[in-house]
Amino acid sequence: MSEVTPQLRRDQPRLIPALGIFSATMLVAGGVIGSGIFRKPGVMAAQVGSPELLLGVWLLAGIVSLLGTLSNAELASMMPRTGGQYVFLQRAYGPFVAFLYGWALFAVIQSGSIAALSYVFAEYTTRLTPLPEASAPLAAFAFHLPLIGDVAPFKELGVKGLATVVILVLTIVNYLGVRFGGVVQNVFSIAKMSAMVGLAGVVAVTPGVGRVANLTADSNMVHPAGLEWWAAVAAALQCAFWAYDGWHKITYIGGELKSPQRDLPRSLILGILLVTGLYLLMSAMYSFVLPIDEMARSKLVAADVAERCFAGGGRWIAVAVMLSTFGAANAVILTSARVYFSMGGDGMFPAFLGRAHPRFHTPAASLVLQAGWSILLLFSGTFDTLTDTLIFVSWFFYIANAWAVIVLRRREPAAPRPFKVAWYPLVPMVFVWFGLVYLVLTLCNDVLAYRAAVAAGQPALLNCALGLALVLSGTPIYFYYRWRKPQM
Repeated sequence: MSEVTPQLRRDQPRLIPALGIFSATMLVAGGVIGSGIFRKPGVMAAQVGSPELLLGVWLLAGIVSLLGTLSNAELASMMPRTGGQYVFLQRAYGPFVAFLYGWALFAVIQSGSIAALSYVFAEYTTRLTPLPEASAPLAAFAFHLPLIGDVAPFKELGVKGLATVVILVLTIVNYLGVRFGGVVQNVFSIAKMSAMVGLAGVVAVTPGVGRVANLTADSNMVHPAGLEWWAAVAAALQCAFWAYDGWHKITYIGGELKSPQRDLPRSLILGILLVTGLYLLMSAMYSFVLPIDEMARSKLVAADVAERCFAGGGRWIAVAVMLSTFGAANAVILTSARVYFSMGGDGMFPAFLGRAHPRFHTPAASLVLQAGWSILLLFSGTFDTLTDTLIFVSWFFYIANAWAVIVLRRREPAAPRPFKVAWYPLVPMVFVWFGLVYLVLTLCNDVLAYRAAVAAGQPALLNCALGLALVLSGTPIYFYYRWRKPQM
C-alpha cells in the first residue's frame, strides 16, 4: 500500500525542517512531564502500601512506555512525515481508522489535554497570588448537558481566564514559527527537569530530612493481598501511565525535523529514557523523605518534601509545577496541530487546515482552531470528564499503533526501515499484551464504578462507552469528506 501524500501544490507554502535532535528530545521529555509526577505519587502510595512496590510500578510503566516507543520509532523512521500516528495508522489500516484517531485527538484527547494543563498552571498560580473571581450569582450559573453533567462556565473564572491567556500566548508563539516554539519548549523543559533534579539535590544535602529505612518500610494500614494486590497494582499503573503519557507526540512533527529518519527514533528513545530516570529519582526521593503512610495522605507529595527541606518549599514546588505544565501545554499545542494539518492536506478535514502560513510556514489555521476548541472545553468545565472517558480509546490506538509494526513487516517486508525495533516481534507483542490487559482492567473498574453509583442512587455513566461514542461520532464527518473528495 502506497503512502498517501498531502495534496499540496508546488507553489503552496510548506512546513520547514527547523528542529534538531536536542529540540526533538526536549519535546518528547517536555511533552511527557506534566503534573503527574508531582500529584499522583500520594494516590499511588495509598493503593500499593509499599515504597518498593511503588518504585516498581514507576519502573514497569517506564519499561512498557519504552516498548511502545521502540515500536513507534520503527514506524517513524519508515514514515518521517508530519502527522505521526495518523500517518502510521493510515498506512497500516486505511483512512477510516486514521481519521477516527485524528478526530479523537481534536474532539477531546489533545484539546482536552491543552485545557487541563493550562488549568493546572493557573490553579497553581493561585498559590502565589490571588486571581479575580466572578460574582457569586454569575459563578453559580449552570446548565445541564445530557450524559456529561452540569456545566458552570463562570465558576473559577479567574483560573479559567488565566488558562485562556496561556493557551492564546502559546498558540501565538507556535503560530510565529516552529523554531520559536522549539526554543520555548527547550527553555521550559530544561527548567522543569532542573527543578526536579534540584529538589533531589536539596534532599541529598539536607541533614536529617529522610531515612533509608523509609525505602523498605511497608504501610501499617494498607496490605493488599491476592486479587486485591493485583487490583492495587493495576490502579497504580493507571496513574503512572497517565504521568508517562505523551511520548508519541514528537512523531506528529516528523516533517519539521532536520534529519527525521535519524532524529525521530533517537529522540523518542532518549526522551523516554530521560523521563523514566527522572521519575525513578523522584519516586525514590519521595520515599526517602516521607514514610509510605504519610505519603498516602499527601495531596502534593513534592510540596511536602520541599517543606521538610526549607521554609517556603511548597511555593517553590508550585513554581516547578507551573513550569512543568506550561512546557507540557506548549508541546501539545506545537505537535497536535500538525495532525489536523495532515488531515486537511489529505482531504479528510477542511482544506484550509492543510495549508501552511505563507510567511511563518506553520499550520496556522489548525493552531487557531485547536486553540478555540480547547478554550471552549476549558470553559465548559467538562474536559476532565471527557478526557477520563477517552483513556480507554487512547490506549486502543496505542495498541493499534504497536500492532501496525507487525502488519507492515508482513505486508511490506522490503520497505526501507532505517530503524528496526529490536527483538521483533517480541517488543510490539509484549506492548500489545500489556495494553490489552490495561484496557480490560480499565473496563472492569469502569463497570464497578457504574454499578456502585447505580446502587447508591447516584447519576451513573459508563466512561468507556461514552468515550467510544464520542470517537465514533466522527464517522458521519469521515463519510462526508470521503464523498466530497472525488469532487475536490
